[in-house]
Amino acid sequence: MTLLNRLRALSAALAVSIAASHAVAADLVIAGRDDIYGKGIAEAVAGFTKLHPGTEIEVLKLPNANLYQKLKLSMREGTGAYDVVMMDDIWSPEFIGNGWLKPLPASLADADLIPSTVALGRNASGELFALPIVGNVEMFAYRKDLLAKYNLQPPRNWDDVLKIARTVGGADKSVSGVVFRGTKGNPIVTGFLPILWAYGGDVLDRSGNVTIDSREAQAALKTFLALKASAPQDVDVYGAAEVRDALQRGVAAQAIEVWPAWIPALDDPKQSRVAGQIALQAPPGQTAGPAPMLGIWQMAIPKDAPHAKLAQDFLAYLSTRETQTRLAALGIPPTRKSVYEDVALVRQYRWYPDQLKALEAGRARPRVKDWQQIESILGDQLQLALTGQASPDDALRQAQQKITQAMAAAGK
Repeated sequence: MTLLNRLRALSAALAVSIAASHAVAADLVIAGRDDIYGKGIAEAVAGFTKLHPGTEIEVLKLPNANLYQKLKLSMREGTGAYDVVMMDDIWSPEFIGNGWLKPLPASLADADLIPSTVALGRNASGELFALPIVGNVEMFAYRKDLLAKYNLQPPRNWDDVLKIARTVGGADKSVSGVVFRGTKGNPIVTGFLPILWAYGGDVLDRSGNVTIDSREAQAALKTFLALKASAPQDVDVYGAAEVRDALQRGVAAQAIEVWPAWIPALDDPKQSRVAGQIALQAPPGQTAGPAPMLGIWQMAIPKDAPHAKLAQDFLAYLSTRETQTRLAALGIPPTRKSVYEDVALVRQYRWYPDQLKALEAGRARPRVKDWQQIESILGDQLQLALTGQASPDDALRQAQQKITQAMAAAGK
């Protein structure tokens, strides 16, 4: 073993040891995200502690990638380090499939929880392993004032999106007809998937076979590349910050991807030059109906959790309407229909009715263990097509071949 590998092994062992020591020190150890989600968990913990006086709860607030690695390491090694874990929905097929999570009582998923979000926490047999806590869903944005100025209607399909982009962008050179994230990997794939699904295509079929090199995908990619002509010249290096900035400065007529965390700033006159002028809806359909991409965050209990009963009580508390209503006021999108219909919250977040529609029509990314690798391959090929380094046909053909090879190598 090389020195570097020995150091890595020592670091991993130390991380497991430290994590295990946390589990001994507290009655409940929660591993979750940082930023706004960390604030939400802290709020929930404060409320839960009032109902359970004397309970000591430790919360780890971690960045996305760091959280994934720590959870995977701990559950794979069976350290019993955590009682409750927060997961991106694309991690759950791996965690459930490997037997790392405890099954949850079916009663926790009551009828008020939005079905599309609950489904992401079930296995193939329908058994529940994770609860949806954060109702993230991809939405589409357009400028109401610009559409009115040019006598245009809100887009019903991607042909309409192209028409709006060309009309507005052609008439006003200070405004891009559309904006999106063109950076390779997750950003470009996230923007492309709702277009792919709208054309009836997919990355994998229901049997797990790779289907990205299809007529439907070719039509979707043709539309995606056509949008670039009405986008900023350097859109191929745009990330979330650039898309948000373009919307807030009023220099984009449409954005094919907007997430709930971005939206409040769009209505804030201190941050946005077009406050109140941006409308939101589910991404349009085409040959198939709208299919907004879900980006749900879930909570689950590891199989080796030392305080599973208390962990289950915390999940029940965290997912109640009352708790979700309080967290929604902090800016965390809920997963309960009744919270989206709360009059006070709708007054605070005018887009909630449209966000609920998007969640109800939402679609999950392929439920496979190695989605991150698949997404990376597809993202590379999409960006090659976007930058003109590969033809659309070649990009999809290469994606098909490389994803097939990667899945075969992983034993899929």
